This record gives sequence, C-alpha cells and structure tokens, in this order.
Amino acid sequence: MNLDELYQTVILDHAQRPRNYGELPQATAFAEGNNPSCGDEVTVYVKLDANGEKIEDIKFKGAGCAISQASTSLMTVKLKGKTVAEASKFEKTFHDMMTAVTLPEYPQGFGDLQILEGVRKFPQRVKCATLGWNALKQALGGNSSHDPVTSENE
Repeated sequence: MNLDELYQTVILDHAQRPRNYGELPQATAFAEGNNPSCGDEVTVYVKLDANGEKIEDIKFKGAGCAISQASTSLMTVKLKGKTVAEASKFEKTFHDMMTAVTLPEYPQGFGDLQILEGVRKFPQRVKCATLGWNALKQALGGNSSHDPVTSENE
C-alpha cells in the first residue's frame, strides 16, 4: 500500500468510525470550533486530572468533512493520557506540519498523525484538518467557553 492509499484508508476509517466521539459530561474544559467557509463544526471536551496536568479523557462532537472529523478523531486517540505539556507540543507540531514551509521534527509518539501530512498539498483543506486542534488549544489554554473558535485565518 502506498502513502496515498494509506492516507485515504486512515481518513475514511476515522471519518466513518470516529474514536472518542460524543459529549463528555465530566469535562473540565471544552471549546467549540467552526469553519465558516465550509460549515465544519466541532466541540472538543477535555477531562484533566485533579492537578490539571494530564488528560484523563478527551472526546469530541461535531459534523463536517472527512478530514476535519478524521483529524479530530486521531487527535483524541493520540492525546488521551498525555500531559497538557505533551498535548501542547503535539498541537504545535501538528500546526507546523500543516502550515510551515519545512516539515517539523516529529515528537516521539506522533505516529500516524503524520499520515495527515498529505493535507498540506491542499491549502484550502488545512483549516479542516486544524479545526479540532484549534479548539483543543483554546480548551487547554483555560479559555473554554461557548464562544466558538473560527478557522478563518489559518
């Protein structure tokens, strides 16, 4: 299987059967994101440990294209059990992977998130791939609220 086939397989799998999908009633933080240019919407829910240092649970809910749903699904799989510092590093690396001129150095455990690197070829889809990550960043920054994050300026 070549990289393009793997990319398509992973995207479709996570889009059709998203992991960690649903609300998280005991969330300690959440943030909403929307992409007004295409209508993608996502809410990311995070439950931090008592010290606020580790992600005990993470879920998302929303609707949108396959890329936005798959990227957010992959994000939740990778970040469950990580510290907030590790999650922030993954978020920055993911954003750099989507937008930087040169690809970043991937942290240990980044794994199949690299499959989404192919989205770089389609700049109009970068907003879709980063939507859940932008909501996560807002939630972890302590700014969780009902005010949605928009992905207009990515």
